[in-house]
Amino acid sequence: MKKRIIAEGIVGLALLGAAGAGIAGWYSEHERVAEMESQVAKLQLDQKRSVVLRSISNQMEDIAFQQKEISDEQREEALQQKRMADDMRQRAEVERQNALEAQHKAVVSEQQAQDARHVAENERLMAEHQRVQAEFSKRVADTLSYIALGRSLGSVAMAEEMSGNSELATLLAYAAHLYTTRYKGDVYYPAVFQSLLLTSQGMRSYPKHRGAVMCVCDQPTKDERIITAGSYGTVMTHHKQGEKLVSKTLFSDPKYDFRSAYMNNDGSFFAVVSRNGNLICFENGSHSIIPLTSLANPMFVTSLDDNTLLVASNNGLAFYNIKEKKIVASRNLNFRITCWSRYNNLPILFDDKGKQHLVKGINEISTSQNPVSGRVTAFASSKNSKQQVYGMSDGTVYLFNEKTSKITKLVGHLSRISRIRLNGSKLLTSSYDGTVKFWNTASAKIEPTTMVTTNLWIMDFCYDKKKESIWIGDQEGVITNALLSVPIMVDVLKNKLKRNLTTEEWNYYIGKNVPYESFINGKEVKR
Repeated sequence: MKKRIIAEGIVGLALLGAAGAGIAGWYSEHERVAEMESQVAKLQLDQKRSVVLRSISNQMEDIAFQQKEISDEQREEALQQKRMADDMRQRAEVERQNALEAQHKAVVSEQQAQDARHVAENERLMAEHQRVQAEFSKRVADTLSYIALGRSLGSVAMAEEMSGNSELATLLAYAAHLYTTRYKGDVYYPAVFQSLLLTSQGMRSYPKHRGAVMCVCDQPTKDERIITAGSYGTVMTHHKQGEKLVSKTLFSDPKYDFRSAYMNNDGSFFAVVSRNGNLICFENGSHSIIPLTSLANPMFVTSLDDNTLLVASNNGLAFYNIKEKKIVASRNLNFRITCWSRYNNLPILFDDKGKQHLVKGINEISTSQNPVSGRVTAFASSKNSKQQVYGMSDGTVYLFNEKTSKITKLVGHLSRISRIRLNGSKLLTSSYDGTVKFWNTASAKIEPTTMVTTNLWIMDFCYDKKKESIWIGDQEGVITNALLSVPIMVDVLKNKLKRNLTTEEWNYYIGKNVPYESFINGKEVKR
């Protein structure tokens, strides 16, 4: 039983194994069939894909052939365009070369044109310069001609005045001034100025003193009033009334020999020093006589300050107090004084040893060497122009520039210089040669113009208040008033003109080539 069961079991196991093997075989075959079907399906799909790919490849090949054809066409076209571009580039290069050559030619032509223009401009400028030079030369020639005409007319006017033909002299003097001023000539040229002075009767002389007029002072607060002092002890005050000189004697005593005078700034105080040893002071209508016992032969008086007078002899000084009315100090000098003046509002003394002494106080004197050699007889200075002027005993005048130390020698006077007045660049000098001369120190060439001529020594002179005229005192006691203002002289001539020059007079004295003018109404008149 057991065997059968075992056998059955074995058979069963065998069957079961056979069944399992059969199932496994079936499954295995089934999987192989499925795999083969899958492979077939994949092959079919691959075949389809291959067909599609071959079709696509054929299409792509066709497209590639088409693109190749297009590319070949484009390449051919590009080559054609390249050939055209190369041809155009060659043409462009040729054109560029042509343009460069043309540009070079244009530059050369422009440079040639510039050179020609410069040459033409230089020629034009040269022609213009020559024209300007010609016009300038003509103007200079005309100017010189008319200035020479003015001077000639002045000389003729003086001759006519001296011969008694005053009417014609007035016309000619006016014409001399007209042409001189119109062409910017020098109205102080002697022939022109002297003709104006003579025909306008701008100089008048009045014999007033016995003996020499040693001092002439303008009274600052009174128009046309001056004070004079003479060598015969006379002090006078004068003022003009028309053509007359009205005089009043303030003091007269022949034992006094007045040599120098001082007047304060407001004209209220006046002092004169006499060589016999006295100082006389005039104030408030009265006078006082102060003996100068410490000085022998006093010669000069000036102010030290507002309240002190400095009186000097040849070798001594005395100091007078105006308020106390007495001499407050005196001192001897170890040099001999030749003249005195003022510098920087202080007294300055000049000696016979070539030195100058600036008096700063009673006990303070500053000494220095003169910048010029010789005996100084007159001196003046100007703060504005920084100039000093030295007048010498031989008639020489030296102009000293304080800034540059330059010394200019001015020659014109023949003898001792007696007085110098310096107003800016306008210099007036008087001399024992009987003349007063004018010098323009601002001029490049300083030459003298004789303003006044007398036959006597000129001892002193001063300006009037307006500086339009000068008052002169000479050795014979004559007081002379001389105009300096050219405009005033011309106004006098205008008022004296009664007629114009006739055509014959014009042609004879002035010339046919000069346009005729009317001097009365100032308008040109046709002939």
